[in-house]
Amino acid sequence: MGFFKRISEGLRRTRENMMNAIEEIANSFTAIDEDFIEELEESLIMADVGAATASEICGRLRARIKQTGASDPARVKGLLREIMEEMLEGDCALDISRTPAVVLVIGVNGVGKTTTIGKLAAELRREGKRVLIAAADTFRAAAIDQLEVWAQRAQAEIVKHTEGADPAAVIYDAICAGRARGVDVILCDTAGRLHNKKHLMEELRKIARVIDRELPDASKETLLVLDATTGQNAISQARNFKEVTKLTGIVLTKLDGTAKGGVVIGIRQELGIPVKYIGIGEQVDDLRPFDAHQFTGALFGEEEIA
Repeated sequence: MGFFKRISEGLRRTRENMMNAIEEIANSFTAIDEDFIEELEESLIMADVGAATASEICGRLRARIKQTGASDPARVKGLLREIMEEMLEGDCALDISRTPAVVLVIGVNGVGKTTTIGKLAAELRREGKRVLIAAADTFRAAAIDQLEVWAQRAQAEIVKHTEGADPAAVIYDAICAGRARGVDVILCDTAGRLHNKKHLMEELRKIARVIDRELPDASKETLLVLDATTGQNAISQARNFKEVTKLTGIVLTKLDGTAKGGVVIGIRQELGIPVKYIGIGEQVDDLRPFDAHQFTGALFGEEEIA
Protein backbone atom coordinates (compact mmCIF):
# COMPACT_ATOMS: atom_id res chain seq x y z
CA MET A 1 0.00 0.00 0.00
CA GLY A 2 1.39 3.42 -0.98
CA PHE A 3 1.97 5.96 1.78
CA PHE A 4 -0.80 8.27 0.52
CA LYS A 5 -3.29 5.39 0.81
CA ARG A 6 -1.98 4.65 4.29
CA ILE A 7 -2.47 8.31 5.28
CA SER A 8 -5.97 8.16 3.82
CA GLU A 9 -6.76 4.98 5.74
CA GLY A 10 -5.16 6.41 8.89
CA LEU A 11 -7.40 9.49 8.65
CA ARG A 12 -10.54 7.44 7.98
CA ARG A 13 -12.18 8.08 11.37
CA THR A 14 -11.35 11.80 11.24
CA ARG A 15 -12.59 12.02 7.66
CA GLU A 16 -15.87 10.30 8.51
CA ASN A 17 -16.33 12.54 11.55
CA MET A 18 -15.62 15.82 9.76
CA MET A 19 -16.65 15.21 6.14
CA ASN A 20 -19.93 13.46 6.94
CA ALA A 21 -20.96 16.45 9.06
CA ILE A 22 -19.95 18.94 6.34
CA GLU A 23 -21.80 17.00 3.62
CA GLU A 24 -24.89 16.67 5.79
CA ILE A 25 -24.94 20.44 6.35
CA ALA A 26 -24.37 21.11 2.64
CA ASN A 27 -27.26 18.81 1.72
CA SER A 28 -29.54 20.53 4.25
CA PHE A 29 -29.21 23.99 2.70
CA THR A 30 -30.14 25.28 -0.73
CA ALA A 31 -28.06 28.46 -0.41
CA ILE A 32 -25.06 29.71 1.53
CA ASP A 33 -26.20 32.01 4.33
CA GLU A 34 -25.09 32.88 7.86
CA ASP A 35 -27.01 29.95 9.38
CA PHE A 36 -25.13 27.63 7.03
CA ILE A 37 -21.76 29.11 8.06
CA GLU A 38 -22.64 28.86 11.77
CA GLU A 39 -23.55 25.18 11.48
CA LEU A 40 -20.36 24.56 9.55
CA GLU A 41 -18.33 26.26 12.27
CA GLU A 42 -19.97 24.10 14.93
CA SER A 43 -19.15 20.92 12.96
CA LEU A 44 -15.47 21.96 12.76
CA ILE A 45 -15.36 22.52 16.52
CA MET A 46 -16.84 19.04 17.04
CA ALA A 47 -14.04 17.64 14.84
CA ASP A 48 -11.50 19.05 17.35
CA VAL A 49 -10.27 21.78 15.05
CA GLY A 50 -10.76 24.13 18.02
CA ALA A 51 -13.07 27.11 18.47
CA ALA A 52 -10.55 29.80 17.53
CA THR A 53 -9.37 27.91 14.44
CA ALA A 54 -12.93 27.06 13.37
CA SER A 55 -13.77 30.77 13.59
CA GLU A 56 -10.69 31.63 11.49
CA ILE A 57 -11.57 29.02 8.86
CA CYS A 58 -15.14 30.32 8.58
CA GLY A 59 -13.91 33.91 8.39
CA ARG A 60 -11.69 32.97 5.46
CA LEU A 61 -14.56 31.00 3.94
CA ARG A 62 -16.83 34.06 4.02
CA ALA A 63 -14.14 36.05 2.21
CA ARG A 64 -13.58 33.25 -0.33
CA ILE A 65 -17.33 32.95 -1.02
CA LYS A 66 -17.52 36.68 -1.62
CA GLN A 67 -14.45 36.58 -3.84
CA THR A 68 -15.63 33.63 -5.97
CA GLY A 69 -19.34 34.41 -5.95
CA ALA A 70 -20.09 30.86 -4.80
CA SER A 71 -23.76 30.32 -3.87
CA ASP A 72 -24.14 26.53 -3.99
CA PRO A 73 -23.40 24.80 -0.63
CA ALA A 74 -21.91 21.88 -2.58
CA ARG A 75 -18.96 24.11 -3.54
CA VAL A 76 -18.01 24.71 0.08
CA LYS A 77 -16.14 21.42 0.47
CA GLY A 78 -13.64 22.41 -2.21
CA LEU A 79 -13.21 25.89 -0.76
CA LEU A 80 -12.65 24.44 2.73
CA ARG A 81 -9.98 22.10 1.42
CA GLU A 82 -8.14 25.05 -0.18
CA ILE A 83 -8.34 27.10 3.02
CA MET A 84 -7.14 24.27 5.27
CA GLU A 85 -4.23 23.45 2.98
CA GLU A 86 -3.16 27.11 2.98
CA MET A 87 -3.33 27.18 6.78
CA LEU A 88 -1.20 24.04 7.09
CA GLU A 89 1.48 25.11 4.63
CA GLY A 90 4.84 26.32 5.89
CA ASP A 91 8.37 25.15 6.51
CA CYS A 92 7.71 21.55 7.53
CA ALA A 93 11.15 20.19 6.60
CA LEU A 94 13.55 19.01 9.29
CA ASP A 95 16.70 21.16 9.28
CA ILE A 96 19.68 18.84 9.64
CA SER A 97 21.90 20.63 7.14
CA ARG A 98 24.78 21.54 9.50
CA THR A 99 26.19 18.40 11.05
CA PRO A 100 26.25 16.87 13.50
CA ALA A 101 22.66 18.12 13.70
CA VAL A 102 20.87 17.75 17.03
CA VAL A 103 17.19 16.87 17.30
CA LEU A 104 15.83 17.21 20.82
CA VAL A 105 12.61 15.20 21.24
CA ILE A 106 10.28 16.18 24.08
CA GLY A 107 6.77 15.29 25.24
CA VAL A 108 4.84 13.83 28.16
CA ASN A 109 4.99 10.13 28.91
CA GLY A 110 2.62 7.96 26.89
CA VAL A 111 2.47 10.02 23.69
CA GLY A 112 4.79 7.71 21.76
CA LYS A 113 8.01 9.67 22.24
CA THR A 114 10.35 6.67 22.43
CA THR A 115 8.84 4.93 19.40
CA THR A 116 8.88 8.23 17.50
CA ILE A 117 12.64 8.53 18.07
CA GLY A 118 13.11 4.95 16.85
CA LYS A 119 10.97 5.54 13.76
CA LEU A 120 12.69 8.85 13.03
CA ALA A 121 16.08 7.13 13.32
CA ALA A 122 14.90 4.53 10.81
CA GLU A 123 13.61 7.25 8.45
CA LEU A 124 16.94 9.09 8.58
CA ARG A 125 18.86 5.83 8.08
CA ARG A 126 16.78 5.15 4.94
CA GLU A 127 17.98 8.54 3.71
CA GLY A 128 21.57 7.37 4.19
CA LYS A 129 22.27 9.37 7.37
CA ARG A 130 24.46 8.09 10.17
CA VAL A 131 22.36 8.41 13.33
CA LEU A 132 23.22 8.36 17.03
CA ILE A 133 20.57 8.23 19.76
CA ALA A 134 21.15 9.85 23.17
CA ALA A 135 19.10 8.07 25.85
CA ALA A 136 18.71 11.16 28.06
CA ASP A 137 15.39 10.14 29.63
CA THR A 138 17.18 8.71 32.65
CA PHE A 139 14.07 9.10 34.81
CA ARG A 140 12.57 5.86 33.45
CA ALA A 141 14.78 2.79 33.10
CA ALA A 142 12.25 1.36 30.62
CA ALA A 143 12.84 4.31 28.28
CA ILE A 144 16.54 3.43 28.00
CA ASP A 145 15.76 -0.25 27.34
CA GLN A 146 13.12 0.61 24.73
CA LEU A 147 15.47 2.99 22.94
CA GLU A 148 18.13 0.31 22.80
CA VAL A 149 15.70 -2.03 21.03
CA TRP A 150 14.72 0.71 18.57
CA ALA A 151 18.37 1.61 17.94
CA GLN A 152 19.04 -2.00 16.95
CA ARG A 153 16.00 -2.06 14.65
CA ALA A 154 17.02 1.19 12.96
CA GLN A 155 20.72 0.24 12.86
CA ALA A 156 21.52 3.42 14.75
CA GLU A 157 24.16 3.90 17.43
CA ILE A 158 23.23 4.74 21.02
CA VAL A 159 24.82 6.48 24.00
CA LYS A 160 23.30 5.70 27.40
CA HIS A 161 24.02 6.04 31.11
CA THR A 162 22.39 4.34 34.07
CA GLU A 163 18.96 5.19 35.45
CA GLY A 164 19.03 8.45 37.42
CA ALA A 165 22.09 9.85 35.64
CA ASP A 166 22.31 13.54 34.69
CA PRO A 167 20.50 13.93 31.32
CA ALA A 168 22.82 16.76 30.27
CA ALA A 169 25.81 14.47 30.86
CA VAL A 170 24.28 11.89 28.51
CA ILE A 171 23.83 14.59 25.86
CA TYR A 172 27.43 15.76 26.34
CA ASP A 173 28.78 12.22 25.90
CA ALA A 174 26.56 11.71 22.85
CA ILE A 175 27.88 14.91 21.25
CA CYS A 176 31.48 13.87 21.91
CA ALA A 177 30.78 10.43 20.44
CA GLY A 178 28.91 11.94 17.49
CA ARG A 179 31.79 14.24 16.59
CA ALA A 180 34.36 11.45 16.95
CA ARG A 181 32.35 9.02 14.82
CA GLY A 182 31.26 11.51 12.17
CA VAL A 183 27.52 11.05 12.64
CA ASP A 184 25.04 13.20 10.74
CA VAL A 185 22.23 13.43 13.31
CA ILE A 186 22.05 13.06 17.09
CA LEU A 187 18.53 12.24 18.31
CA CYS A 188 18.05 13.12 21.98
CA ASP A 189 15.36 11.62 24.18
CA THR A 190 14.23 13.62 27.23
CA ALA A 191 12.09 12.97 30.30
CA GLY A 192 8.33 13.52 30.02
CA ARG A 193 7.63 15.19 33.35
CA LEU A 194 5.37 18.14 32.57
CA HIS A 195 3.69 18.17 35.98
CA ASN A 196 6.79 19.85 37.43
CA LYS A 197 7.43 22.62 34.91
CA LYS A 198 10.12 24.29 37.00
CA HIS A 199 12.23 21.14 37.11
CA LEU A 200 11.62 20.42 33.43
CA MET A 201 12.59 23.97 32.48
CA GLU A 202 15.84 23.75 34.41
CA GLU A 203 16.65 20.37 32.86
CA LEU A 204 15.95 21.55 29.30
CA ARG A 205 17.92 24.76 29.82
CA LYS A 206 20.91 22.77 31.04
CA ILE A 207 20.68 20.47 28.02
CA ALA A 208 20.37 23.47 25.68
CA ARG A 209 23.47 25.08 27.22
CA VAL A 210 25.49 21.91 26.63
CA ILE A 211 24.32 21.64 23.01
CA ASP A 212 24.97 25.33 22.26
CA ARG A 213 28.38 25.25 23.91
CA GLU A 214 29.56 22.07 22.21
CA LEU A 215 27.89 22.54 18.81
CA PRO A 216 27.40 26.30 18.31
CA ASP A 217 27.14 26.07 14.51
CA ALA A 218 25.15 22.84 14.15
CA SER A 219 21.52 22.61 13.02
CA LYS A 220 19.19 22.25 16.00
CA GLU A 221 15.57 21.15 16.19
CA THR A 222 13.25 20.74 19.17
CA LEU A 223 10.33 18.47 18.30
CA LEU A 224 7.31 18.08 20.56
CA VAL A 225 5.55 14.71 20.29
CA LEU A 226 1.76 14.88 20.75
CA ASP A 227 -0.87 12.15 20.81
CA ALA A 228 -3.65 13.01 18.33
CA THR A 229 -6.19 10.94 20.25
CA THR A 230 -6.14 13.54 23.06
CA GLY A 231 -7.63 16.21 20.77
CA GLN A 232 -7.67 19.68 22.30
CA ASN A 233 -5.55 18.45 25.22
CA ALA A 234 -2.69 18.12 22.73
CA ILE A 235 -2.91 21.87 22.09
CA SER A 236 -2.84 22.52 25.84
CA GLN A 237 0.30 20.38 26.15
CA ALA A 238 1.92 22.27 23.29
CA ARG A 239 1.15 25.61 24.98
CA ASN A 240 2.74 24.37 28.20
CA PHE A 241 5.89 23.16 26.49
CA LYS A 242 6.07 26.34 24.42
CA GLU A 243 6.35 28.25 27.73
CA VAL A 244 9.28 26.06 28.73
CA THR A 245 11.32 25.86 25.52
CA LYS A 246 11.48 27.09 21.94
CA LEU A 247 9.73 24.52 19.76
CA THR A 248 10.64 24.16 16.09
CA GLY A 249 8.13 21.48 15.16
CA ILE A 250 5.43 19.02 16.15
CA VAL A 251 5.26 15.26 15.67
CA LEU A 252 1.64 14.12 15.81
CA THR A 253 1.24 10.41 16.57
CA LYS A 254 -1.67 7.93 16.58
CA LEU A 255 -3.65 9.67 13.85
CA ASP A 256 -4.89 6.25 12.75
CA GLY A 257 -6.66 5.71 16.08
CA THR A 258 -8.68 8.90 16.36
CA ALA A 259 -11.56 10.92 14.94
CA LYS A 260 -9.82 14.04 16.28
CA GLY A 261 -7.26 14.54 13.50
CA GLY A 262 -8.62 18.04 12.93
CA VAL A 263 -6.38 19.06 15.83
CA VAL A 264 -3.53 19.26 13.27
CA ILE A 265 -5.07 22.46 11.89
CA GLY A 266 -5.64 23.89 15.36
CA ILE A 267 -2.02 23.29 16.37
CA ARG A 268 -0.69 25.00 13.26
CA GLN A 269 -3.07 27.96 13.45
CA GLU A 270 -3.24 28.64 17.20
CA LEU A 271 0.40 27.99 18.07
CA GLY A 272 2.20 28.87 14.86
CA ILE A 273 4.31 25.71 15.10
CA PRO A 274 4.67 23.54 11.97
CA VAL A 275 3.73 19.87 12.07
CA LYS A 276 6.87 18.15 10.74
CA TYR A 277 5.98 14.48 11.08
CA ILE A 278 2.83 12.41 11.46
CA GLY A 279 2.40 8.85 12.68
CA ILE A 280 -0.35 6.73 11.18
CA GLY A 281 0.45 3.22 12.42
CA GLU A 282 2.65 0.94 14.50
CA GLN A 283 5.16 -0.11 11.85
CA VAL A 284 8.69 1.29 11.72
CA ASP A 285 7.95 3.15 8.45
CA ASP A 286 4.62 4.62 9.64
CA LEU A 287 6.20 7.94 10.63
CA ARG A 288 6.67 10.26 7.67
CA PRO A 289 7.32 13.95 6.93
CA PHE A 290 4.15 16.02 6.97
CA ASP A 291 2.82 17.23 3.61
CA ALA A 292 -0.09 19.70 3.71
CA HIS A 293 -1.30 18.80 0.21
CA GLN A 294 -1.29 15.06 0.88
CA PHE A 295 -2.85 15.49 4.30
CA THR A 296 -5.79 17.61 3.15
CA GLY A 297 -6.27 15.37 0.11
CA ALA A 298 -6.55 12.34 2.40
CA LEU A 299 -8.74 14.25 4.86
CA PHE A 300 -11.21 15.21 2.13
CA GLY A 301 -11.17 11.73 0.58
CA GLU A 302 -9.55 12.77 -2.68
CA GLU A 303 -7.36 10.60 -4.88
CA GLU A 304 -3.61 11.05 -4.84
CA ILE A 305 -2.44 13.83 -7.14
CA ALA A 306 1.04 13.49 -8.59
